[in-house]
Amino acid sequence: MVKMEQATIAALYTLDETIAKELFNGLTYPWEALPLIKDFIIRLGQSLPEDKYEQVKENVWIAKSATVFPSAYINGPAIIDEEAEVRQCAFIRGNAIVGKKAVVGNSTELKNVVLFNNVQVPHYNYVGDSVLGYKAHMGAGSITSNVKSDKTLVVVKDGKEQIETGLKKFGAMLGDNVEVGCNSVLNPGSVIGKETNIYPTSMVRGYIPAHSIFKNAENIVEKQ
Repeated sequence: MVKMEQATIAALYTLDETIAKELFNGLTYPWEALPLIKDFIIRLGQSLPEDKYEQVKENVWIAKSATVFPSAYINGPAIIDEEAEVRQCAFIRGNAIVGKKAVVGNSTELKNVVLFNNVQVPHYNYVGDSVLGYKAHMGAGSITSNVKSDKTLVVVKDGKEQIETGLKKFGAMLGDNVEVGCNSVLNPGSVIGKETNIYPTSMVRGYIPAHSIFKNAENIVEKQ
């Protein structure tokens, strides 16, 4: 099988912009990290410096400089990094890494995810089985759909190229600085290249090239 270069970790992410950098060691594609997140958080959490992070309950570590609203629910394993903000009624179901200065907004739900530094999922978002790169932003109501309706294993596709992931649960891989418009649905196996914008109310699947604007499936243009 030919490697799909455009969907590799190296093509999508700045690994220095996440506390989870070592999670991706030895991997080619970001979705390969999804089954590893839980155990990685537990190992990393136990090594975090106590002067900067507090273990608030079993397998939940929160940076002392982070802001977590009283109505937010955080289930472990989870790490909330420095200066992150977890707002009202956020629901972190577990296996979640929230990066430095990231925002998890009101009524946003996270499950089995890595949010790089400065990621924003600020309003009514569902993000499951996904990796969001540095400064990625999901507009209000946009979600990652992480299970196919027929429950078959997810395949990543780019034209005639495709990779069988072996995963039943796989949301979206968002490269650095991706902007997702409000009320968009990212279907299972979506991979969005760096610096790309997704129009509001879009339905996205497969690989979307870096440095582009997704207007709809038939109208994807390169940024000028």
